[in-house]
Amino acid sequence: MAKMPALFVGHGSPMNLVLENDYTRGLRQLGPRLPRPEAICVVSAHWLTRGTFVSCQPEPRQIYDFYGFPQELYEIRYRPQGHPGLAARAVELLRGVVPTAACDAGWGDDHAGWSVLHHLFPKADVPVFLVSIDMAAPAATHLALGRALAPLRDEGVLILGSGNIVHNLRLADLGDVDAPPEPLGLAFDAAMKQALLAGDLETLVNYQQLGETARYAVPTPDHYYPMLYPAAVRGQGEPLSFTCEIFQNRAVSMRAFLVGEH
Repeated sequence: MAKMPALFVGHGSPMNLVLENDYTRGLRQLGPRLPRPEAICVVSAHWLTRGTFVSCQPEPRQIYDFYGFPQELYEIRYRPQGHPGLAARAVELLRGVVPTAACDAGWGDDHAGWSVLHHLFPKADVPVFLVSIDMAAPAATHLALGRALAPLRDEGVLILGSGNIVHNLRLADLGDVDAPPEPLGLAFDAAMKQALLAGDLETLVNYQQLGETARYAVPTPDHYYPMLYPAAVRGQGEPLSFTCEIFQNRAVSMRAFLVGEH
């Protein structure tokens, strides 16, 4: 079986479910280029836990974890099957880093996952399972957890981190998706781009050393940590390409990257 690629997607506002823009067009164009996975492992910025968990349900529920948006968003149905076998395999691998990692039957498929997959795999015909973000764990642990998942790529699993490299909702212009980005956000996004291209995982883990730009871009790390997982599974000399490089709402980077040749 060929090695599956890995992907990070900045998912931004739930409004991207229904908007026609460079971001959504890019996802729809990317989907057909990807090999068909046995399953998709989503590392979700919206499943925040104490400890590391994997959704192991055969039929994960669709979670509408956003509020105050147009009714049409809540009428979108995206309900792929789960994959309990490969989810259990992910738990086994994650226990090499966090021995308490466990299956969870109470979560499901939140919009960090399905809002992206709705564009990438619109038929919802690829099984999906999620990995949570342990908010008590430091960046170095998340990088190690990502590395632990790397064997899944040889087992037909597409690893998908879903968050945003720059995610400052307090300073975002939520009324204008095309609001020009702030220089602080642009500077941090550019620094992360260079670190990703260089395979400089030390900079990705120690992002707070970038000072004011990091404080602006990552006021809380929930949306940043999912990026570390696909970065961690990149092999020596393996290509990394950017599939989206725009900002939305002034303070949200939609940067996305693909690891692997596809």
